[in-house]
Amino acid sequence: MVDPDSQTLVVGSIAAPEGPGGDGRAGNVELTVVDLRSGASEVVVLHERFEADDHDVPALWRRADGRWLAVYTKHKTDDLTRWRVSEPGDPRKWGPVKTFDWNEFTGGRGVTYSNLHVLDGRLYCFARAVNDDQCALVSDDDGDTWTYAGKLFTRPKVGYVNGYTRYVSTPTRIDLVTTDHHPRDYNNSIYHGYLEAGALHRTDGTVVDPVALKGDAPSQVELTTVLEGGSLWDGEPMTHCWTIDIRRSDDGTLAAVLLARQDTPENPEDAFARRYDVRDHRFFYARLAPGGEWQVRQLAKAGPGLLPHENDYTGLVAIDPYDLDSLYVSTPIDPRNGTELEHHEIFHARIDVAGTTWTPVTENSEADNLRPIVAPGDPTRVPLLWFRGPMTASQHYNCEVVLLDRPRR
Repeated sequence: MVDPDSQTLVVGSIAAPEGPGGDGRAGNVELTVVDLRSGASEVVVLHERFEADDHDVPALWRRADGRWLAVYTKHKTDDLTRWRVSEPGDPRKWGPVKTFDWNEFTGGRGVTYSNLHVLDGRLYCFARAVNDDQCALVSDDDGDTWTYAGKLFTRPKVGYVNGYTRYVSTPTRIDLVTTDHHPRDYNNSIYHGYLEAGALHRTDGTVVDPVALKGDAPSQVELTTVLEGGSLWDGEPMTHCWTIDIRRSDDGTLAAVLLARQDTPENPEDAFARRYDVRDHRFFYARLAPGGEWQVRQLAKAGPGLLPHENDYTGLVAIDPYDLDSLYVSTPIDPRNGTELEHHEIFHARIDVAGTTWTPVTENSEADNLRPIVAPGDPTRVPLLWFRGPMTASQHYNCEVVLLDRPRR
């Protein structure tokens, strides 16, 4: 995230044992603070020796009083949401760690993820918690204290967890896309809904839950289907879908990037095996104009699964938060001609009515370039970050975070 006043970028990361510093640094929750004017950077340790797992990366929020808020959890190995608040205007100096204990609600089964969004003057932190469904904490003091808000969705659990949800917000509305379960365990579809005026809505505005986060929660299958598991695209079935990114423009247009397998095993049960070798993933681009319906197109081939035991991990895609037709795609297949590449490279996609124009951002790399992000906060620049280096698991990687900062044209 960028503070446009001080021209400071802050990005969170988790140190792994294979990286610089080895076991002595492994598990550190870290923030890299970059002065975008000079290029100077400083690493701040937010929590030492926490847990070496990329799921634990902190969510960041810039408060109205100029302080930064950082919220983070472990990867389902305890029941605590943790947070720290910085000194005013200085993300290098932080107050003490505070915690919220979910155990009363989870029964000791763990919590994962932190997603910070404001709605109607209250700050929400969405997490995967009770029954591994989407739940939320709420704060009325900009993150100084938190209380349990409730469950957003509920459904019988299948496999590892329930839906994977991405959020984007304005002060009066939170949009989301979500799945059924983990794609390894279920032939997921992707659903869209939004929170507004206290209710959960489908895309067309009809109400699914009139009092969201209170009492019994609905299943996400009651929302609007954006990409259906098993649907045919140019005669090819797309299955086991996953969410990647969602952004919203000032005029209310939404854009989302989704993932699916183009894969039909001879034995249908193989699709649910942990180490089933998925060779062909596809990225999809979905767009929703205000008052319209979702328009979905294939974006690019995403290649095989990134890890043998996580066969739906891919290089991922980032939507520019200030230009929904501008995307950054990590793939081992050149989208211009279908050539298989030695490593994942990052390509810029420019989408218009005539199609997609592709421009390489990285070329002839000696390591994989993964997980692009365009940091929000300053609409006058495009701070593109990504993850470069070898990764063998969510807990094991020897990578560096790369920043390419450009003025917006």
